[in-house]
Amino acid sequence: MKIGILAAMDKELELLTELMENVTEEDCDGLHLYRGVIGPHDIIAAKCGIGKVNSALNAFRMIRSEYLDLIINSGVAGGADISMPIGSLLIADGVAYHDVWCGPGTVYGAADGMEQIFKPDDRLVVMAHELLSKKDDNVRFGLICSGDKFISTPEEIDEIKTHYPDALAVDMESASIAQVCRMNGVPFNIVRVVSDTPGSGKNVQQYRNFWSEAPHKTFESLRTLIEHLD
Repeated sequence: MKIGILAAMDKELELLTELMENVTEEDCDGLHLYRGVIGPHDIIAAKCGIGKVNSALNAFRMIRSEYLDLIINSGVAGGADISMPIGSLLIADGVAYHDVWCGPGTVYGAADGMEQIFKPDDRLVVMAHELLSKKDDNVRFGLICSGDKFISTPEEIDEIKTHYPDALAVDMESASIAQVCRMNGVPFNIVRVVSDTPGSGKNVQQYRNFWSEAPHKTFESLRTLIEHLD
């Protein structure tokens, strides 16, 4: 299988490339690609950049330049629920925009012509249930919501929860990558590590401390899942 992995930031990408073997680098169609292998699979990793436009553009570039069987977006996210302590691994079973509304007569969160909630590929989700959740109490499955803003206050979380009461985490890229994959017929998965708790009053400091103790063990869960994918 040929799998593309996108991360928003260099810090995340460094953790991801550490999972790969036989890594080579090249520039292709505006992206700096890291090619390697994880288990039996060919991996192409790249930084997509922060935010919906950057991530959508670079997801499309990767799809256009490669014949991918799957795209995985991995990195950090902010927790949006008390069940998501820092260090939790979230395997998304749904992805949505928390900042999209196309006007009267449309469904909140649904981009023009798209569904409100994008559904990831079932294979990795099922695999995570089998391999990870029984061994690690910090593995969660649920909805992640994306928008072009770093979420940091209780009021912002409350607003998102009015539309998506089941939201477990927030980020700035997952939904736009999911939409590009949906429009191009490429399966996708989102695997995120919770780095901070928006609304706690300390989430900026939590976020900084998280990177000083980089969660290698959690990112290695992604390698475990990829190694076992058929």
